[in-house]
Amino acid sequence: MKFRSGLLLGTAFLAGLAVGPGALRLAGSSDFPGAAFAREISHDNSAETVRLLTLLGTVMDVVKAEYVHPVSDKDLINNALDGMVGNLDPHSSYMTAAQFHDMQTEISGKFGGLGLQVQGESGHVRVVSPIDGTPAARAGIQPGDFITMVDHKSIDDLTLDQAVRKMRGDPGTKISLTVVRPKTGKTLTFDMTREIVHVQIVKSALYGSTGYIRLTEFDDDLEGAMHAAFDKLKAEAAKTPGGKLTGIILDLRSNPGGKLDQAIAVADDFIKDGEIVSIRGRHAENNQRWDAKGTDITNGLPIVVLTNGGSASASEIVAGALKDHHRAIILGEKTFGKGSVQTLIPIGDQGAVRLTTARYYTPSGRSIQGLGITPDIPVSETKDDDAFGYREADLSHILTNIGGNRTTETPRTDIPPIAKSIPKMPDANWPAFDVTKPATDFQLQQAIKVINAMAGISNPAPATAPATEVKAATPATPKPPEAHH
Repeated sequence: MKFRSGLLLGTAFLAGLAVGPGALRLAGSSDFPGAAFAREISHDNSAETVRLLTLLGTVMDVVKAEYVHPVSDKDLINNALDGMVGNLDPHSSYMTAAQFHDMQTEISGKFGGLGLQVQGESGHVRVVSPIDGTPAARAGIQPGDFITMVDHKSIDDLTLDQAVRKMRGDPGTKISLTVVRPKTGKTLTFDMTREIVHVQIVKSALYGSTGYIRLTEFDDDLEGAMHAAFDKLKAEAAKTPGGKLTGIILDLRSNPGGKLDQAIAVADDFIKDGEIVSIRGRHAENNQRWDAKGTDITNGLPIVVLTNGGSASASEIVAGALKDHHRAIILGEKTFGKGSVQTLIPIGDQGAVRLTTARYYTPSGRSIQGLGITPDIPVSETKDDDAFGYREADLSHILTNIGGNRTTETPRTDIPPIAKSIPKMPDANWPAFDVTKPATDFQLQQAIKVINAMAGISNPAPATAPATEVKAATPATPKPPEAHH
């Protein structure tokens, strides 16, 4: 039996919510050598394998005969497949045909639900990140929250997919989520109304002469939408007294990943030459490297990249490439640390396997798996020091970090002097963050100071302009986004 596959670096969507952060490539995608990857799967018929398969059948027979109520072969086999793949690492999973269909449907760019990216963790449902502008984000659900109840009923005995399906529903219907917030130990209840979630993958604003571009996930056509946002900012800056942009802030905070090709395209827009990323897996013929193509759309403008613990996978590829090439200053918090790539392998009409098949490496040859990218200028968004709270290294049975450059990272010598005066966290009088008020965004305000200093501009009062949104066109043929983070 032969199969073809592709690799993903982003988020797998289920039931109106996105499941986990990651890096993903797709079966048959243009950035993956599909022909080289196709291989004959040989089944091990050793005596030990036969014995273990016999054991599996015996356990099935016992369960079917003695369990407290009847259970179908289908349920038992699906449970076995879940365990077989899901226990390999936090980002591999088996999807039934229904789950795979949900994923493909929701990748179209809009879906019904609450706007949560979630991940299974030790039998619980953990929030990776709320999506900007959705019911979950407006309600105040935070990364790291554990969802314990849906409509005041416990979900502890449910699988991740079953829990997600309970959170789905028709737009306009009410739902109540109860969460435990590990940072405080508090139990909180959020009442929300389901709605059609339009994923706004790019937002932009002009602060003085500094262009601000926020990428919320690396979905189809992200790079095109980002390019359009940049062109719009250039046109707006041309009408200002200075007549031009003087710097760019690229906001990758709480961006859980997406498609590998989009991460490469975004990095390529800011790096003129050299390596962007490489991947190495079990089979040498599938190892691959991508290089910049010689164009920097900003013509060398200063860049600051904002990151936090929710910046994962595809976001880390972009941040790592820009950092290694000294093309941007990374400001914020250490990233999530997901340095693996998943392959989505359709299994006929029976669903699909999402399988970790490679590690990726930054241009300096480093694997960020379990480590993340350390900011050049560490700045916390709150007085809690680290608002995100958990990362790849905190997950169960994670992939090991091997095969990369193990030397001590050389300190950068091109960090602007103003970095020494940037506070590491807001003081007690800093106002509470309000997404509609950029002046309350502590990390953003520090990034503006750094950009202005790099451009030789005196720092003005905190920016107050609202961000504008640029939505990518819905792809004609939906494709699965990048894998888990």
